[in-house]
Amino acid sequence: MPEGHTIHRLAEDYAAAFAAGTPLRVTSPQGKFADAAALLDRTPLHTTDAHGKHLFLGFGDAEPAEWVHIHLGLFGKVTFGPAPAPPPTDTVRLRLADATSYVDLRGPTTCALITDPEKQAVHDRLGPDPLRPDADPALAYRRIGRSRTTIAALLMDQKVIAGVGNVYRAEVLFRHRIDPYRAGRDITAAEWDAIWADLVALMREGVRLNRIDTVRPEHTPEAMGRPPRVDDHGGEVYVYRRAHLPCHICGGEIRTADLAARNLFWCPDCQRR
Repeated sequence: MPEGHTIHRLAEDYAAAFAAGTPLRVTSPQGKFADAAALLDRTPLHTTDAHGKHLFLGFGDAEPAEWVHIHLGLFGKVTFGPAPAPPPTDTVRLRLADATSYVDLRGPTTCALITDPEKQAVHDRLGPDPLRPDADPALAYRRIGRSRTTIAALLMDQKVIAGVGNVYRAEVLFRHRIDPYRAGRDITAAEWDAIWADLVALMREGVRLNRIDTVRPEHTPEAMGRPPRVDDHGGEVYVYRRAHLPCHICGGEIRTADLAARNLFWCPDCQRR
């Protein structure tokens, strides 16, 4: 499932693909979004927004009158291309197109036409997003600081903090030498402030590069004289999907375990309780 930086990058890319005020052709070749697409057809994409793993496309001439709410889930894909658009396949849930570009959406968990109050309800149930200017990290810490749940599980709870996925969770805990099994209430305010600031910086860099890189300059392959990481997820990391390999810092073995139905990765030597 994409992490929050991917969704914010998609919001930027959707906005960049279409000139402001240009009416778009909005279609649903698959048919599952056909009625809503017909309502939006020939209207401009006014604005885009992202919160955590939720993407919102606002349509209207002055203010967004309608929002398309998208959650990619495990299988959703977005494809950008130049005009003329090729004939769509019957797997395309939503196609936006104009004279210069097209964007196809396939396989999302959610693709729904919603109103402003419905959009606000989505925001209200999500925790603060490190990539949003309106995010309040203190709100997340109030929930974390009174919880007996592990910090590793809390970081993946979208009601606590939105947009953090398995990669950022593992990497930020390693970078701050925090045992993933520590209870949230054992995380100090200073530790949380440092974690939050790091997530903001790492995820902003993720938006810019469109991949996740979490190693510090002194631990890059060039600096350490080691081979670069080869992985479909790209980017250089400390522990994520490096189970049983040596830690870049201490040389100890990276561990993995199941936590809340997701694979957790950490270094027991660097992340002692």
